[in-house]
Amino acid sequence: MEWTDDGIVLGVRRHGESSAIVELLTRSHGRHLGLVRGGTGSRMRPLLQPGNSVSALWRARLDEHLGTYALEGTRMRAASLLASSHATYGVTHLAALARLLPERDPHEAIFAMLERTLDDFDQAGGAAIHLIRFELAMLSELGFGLDLSACAATGATGDLIYVSPKSGGAVSRQAGEPWRDRLLPLPPFLRVTHDEQDGWSEQDLLDGFQLTGRFLLRHVLEPRGQGHSDARAGFINAVVRKRTAAIADGARVMAELNPPST
Repeated sequence: MEWTDDGIVLGVRRHGESSAIVELLTRSHGRHLGLVRGGTGSRMRPLLQPGNSVSALWRARLDEHLGTYALEGTRMRAASLLASSHATYGVTHLAALARLLPERDPHEAIFAMLERTLDDFDQAGGAAIHLIRFELAMLSELGFGLDLSACAATGATGDLIYVSPKSGGAVSRQAGEPWRDRLLPLPPFLRVTHDEQDGWSEQDLLDGFQLTGRFLLRHVLEPRGQGHSDARAGFINAVVRKRTAAIADGARVMAELNPPST
């Protein structure tokens, strides 16, 4: 048996003296393992880095066998991703999320979203928004999607600023006012009516991670005896540090351009 597909490298582990077992998220064949002969050698190591896109040819005698991969690189992102702390943590966390998918079960929408996310991961704040949206997509893909399109209490579609921690449904400002201390904030960039030009704050990002993290734990991770990956916390901390540093740099530049009068 054999097939050819596009794939994204999720992880690699050594097998024997020179081979490696490579885990890909493929477009049409889902999360899939295969043996790469010579995978630990200097020629293959740069290719087999998490985050790289490849063209994969998989062969096996029977479908249930591990099989072997012949891989060619199509987009070598790893070098640039590993150059920044937020991207290094982010790629590791994205791979951990993808491993929540059943093996060999196709999820083409998730594959496409992962590819887009990795292609636009340079700027820390934008990467954080992509990752939060990816976590939301994973919840939906696994059957636990949040309904953020209308108020769970009234059906209204406007002014949705809260999320019910019980139902996962959006709640409007008016309906949620009496219980605002018990509701989760819905960050602007996750609202249906959000204009991308409106921007976001550091608190918006933290609210987004709080929202997705709560439901991932409850519905997906804790039932499997798992918790959030350390890489998730590392990514959030790296993004906050970069944003704090950028604000400080901006304030310093403004002070230099506008020195106090004497």
